[in-house]
Amino acid sequence: MYLKSLHIKQFRNYIDQEVNFTAPKTMIVGNNAQGKSNLLEAVLLLATLRSHRVSKDRDLVRNGEAIGEIRAVCQRSPESYPIELMMRMRASGKRTLQVNGVNQARHLDFLGNLNAVMFSSLDLDLVRGSPESRRDWLDTVLIQLEPIYINLLQQYSQVLRQRNALLKSIKQGQIQYEPQQMALWDAQLVTTGTRLIRRRSRLLERLTPIARTWHQSISGGSEYLEITYVPKFLFSPKDTIENIHQAFFEAISQKAIIEQHQGTSLVGPHRDEVLLTINQTPAREYGSQGQQRTLVLALKLAELDLIESVIGEPPLLLLDDVLAELDLQRQDHLLNAIGDRIQTIITTTHLGSFDAKWLNSARIFQVENGKILP
Repeated sequence: MYLKSLHIKQFRNYIDQEVNFTAPKTMIVGNNAQGKSNLLEAVLLLATLRSHRVSKDRDLVRNGEAIGEIRAVCQRSPESYPIELMMRMRASGKRTLQVNGVNQARHLDFLGNLNAVMFSSLDLDLVRGSPESRRDWLDTVLIQLEPIYINLLQQYSQVLRQRNALLKSIKQGQIQYEPQQMALWDAQLVTTGTRLIRRRSRLLERLTPIARTWHQSISGGSEYLEITYVPKFLFSPKDTIENIHQAFFEAISQKAIIEQHQGTSLVGPHRDEVLLTINQTPAREYGSQGQQRTLVLALKLAELDLIESVIGEPPLLLLDDVLAELDLQRQDHLLNAIGDRIQTIITTTHLGSFDAKWLNSARIFQVENGKILP
């Protein structure tokens, strides 16, 4: 997987900027708030159709503009034909997606043309942060491994919104509680939610052994990592769909009165947790900040390995101002894992922490107020 060029117009703080990538490693250097992270965000949007920072397109389009655009040319291998991708975002409206100039009506037809793993300073909060940050991480990985997952996610979100709207109306006394009406929404929530739960759980079954190996390597073999998917009901990945449905329905039934009082859905994959434990102790309570960073680094390297094993080639690696947050030992593990076989785009405020050999094999750009200069 190789990104050859990126062209962004009216995106974030960029007016019209093109970058050509001619080396395995690209360094983007600049002070904070100049546009370094925005550049990587544009690449990640083409890979996942999701921003890791905002949920609305109006926050991606440059302030005062109606339309923003991201174009890229990528290539899967030297023998394959280049692919041109385009995403057009509107401050108030629907996105346009194109592959080689042809509009793509379905998101899943656009996904899979570019694969990327992002490791940013925001990810360092993956251990201590909210369950939502861990769920978002799983969903972003799944979208690249199974593009159909983005459709399942949208279906569930739509059901959840409508069910919550009904519960809110009941709470506010606008309508009466009708068991039959609620039962219809319960069934849809269970059906769509189970699809997400099973895929998330299966992903962790594949990811955990890889992350554990990396974690033991970085920590010196003294720590044992476990990652578990924890829904709001008793669950085993080996359960039949019927058993999961039954447990899901029972959990909803137990929360029915509380949901009506609170006006929101309390059971489902939007409330689930990803439990990270080291030596049987929850990681958020375990050890130093350095140990928690070892865990996040192991998760990201596992994500990189898993995507490579599934798609048959290394994804693009985006490192957003993260190396300065890692000590020299963890930096070495990351940089040695990358080598020259993975195209890497790195943002940083200074080059002082990088090995000279690394810098010699990289192309370096300066970013200042939305302008990129060699």
